[in-house]
Amino acid sequence: MNSTNRTVVVTGVGATTPLGGDASTTWEALLAGRSGVNLLEEEWSAELPVRIAAKIAVEPGTIIPRPQARRLDRSAQFALIAAREAWADAGFTAKAGEDPSVDPDRLGAVVASGIGGVTTLLDQYDVLREKGVRKVSPHTVPMLMPNGPAANVGLEVGARAGVHTPVSACASGAEAIGYAIEMIRTGRADVVVAGGTEASIHPLPMVAFGNMMAMSKNNDDPQGASRPFDVDRNGFVMGEGSGAIVLESAEHAAARGARVYAQAVGQGISADAHHITQPEPSGNGIAHALQNLVQNTGLSGTEIAHVNAHATSTPQGDVAEIKALRKVFGDDVDQMAISATKSMTGHLLGGAGGVETVASVLALYHRIAPPTINLVSPDPEADADFVTGEPRSLPGQGPIVALNDSFGFGGHNVVLAFRTV
Repeated sequence: MNSTNRTVVVTGVGATTPLGGDASTTWEALLAGRSGVNLLEEEWSAELPVRIAAKIAVEPGTIIPRPQARRLDRSAQFALIAAREAWADAGFTAKAGEDPSVDPDRLGAVVASGIGGVTTLLDQYDVLREKGVRKVSPHTVPMLMPNGPAANVGLEVGARAGVHTPVSACASGAEAIGYAIEMIRTGRADVVVAGGTEASIHPLPMVAFGNMMAMSKNNDDPQGASRPFDVDRNGFVMGEGSGAIVLESAEHAAARGARVYAQAVGQGISADAHHITQPEPSGNGIAHALQNLVQNTGLSGTEIAHVNAHATSTPQGDVAEIKALRKVFGDDVDQMAISATKSMTGHLLGGAGGVETVASVLALYHRIAPPTINLVSPDPEADADFVTGEPRSLPGQGPIVALNDSFGFGGHNVVLAFRTV
């Protein structure tokens, strides 16, 4: 149990996104190149400078019973839906202890959010001002806590090995999965449910991101607004949703005869130490994370067939990511099929790493990379082999590796690696 080098595998995936209410419909939409971005219809959006977003495709209220939903922030609702799907997809039939194939003392949960229960906080403040102290929900505190989604997932599955919530802006979901990998590798747990979630389509976050010039204001063409790596990109599009995976030690998965999607090879983490919101323009910080990944796992560039890029559609960030890949892997980058799924989902902030990990794992499992939409004129400073137009088959023989890149405000850089089995 205390081995420090156990093999970790992915046995379940789950998601609720702007493209679909589960992982399979989301994956089908990604392969089809469909956009989940639309013009907001809420009355409050009429005067906003940014009036587009990628809202969830299936409202959680149609899935979670109303009494339970009233006690959960929207971000926690998303996380619970994604985690439930991943748990069932992994073959578990009940929570730990009730399902004899998993020991609750050997089960963990790591679910991240970049902002947490911001809609609860803002909505309940409005209630306080407009209706008075007696109308504020007694569930407000557990709903607004950033660890609320992780806590509720942990309760759902019966996790007692540890429940954790990394908070590192848009790198949060990927950092959660990296943390979960280490929990299993070092022997703290045999099984971990991990991912990220976010629900920030609300007037204040929308105005705040818009005023800092981070978001696209292409209100006249919502589905064409998210344009990773294109010369005409002008900012990200806000999205919402959650992605989750079930990770297990290879021994635990084999003992119960679980289907394995991929091996979780490892992670690389770094910080830019450059600026609170702007990426380090040369890509050095991201390159450091990639170098850490190589050092930790022994990966070489020739093994990497696919990259799910962070690629938010911001002018500096997209270029820095490709520069970093070139710094570390050189000409091997020319053999990597690079997809930017935020072109379809928008940017799910703390949920991005979870959803994009699901996409990376499914790309390996099916050996096909989804396209990047809206990439018409590639930026010459971002020199790489982007998948556009149609999905692209990945090499059909032998083991291949996919990377999932995630970067966040504050200079957080996380890179995850997965391998076919």
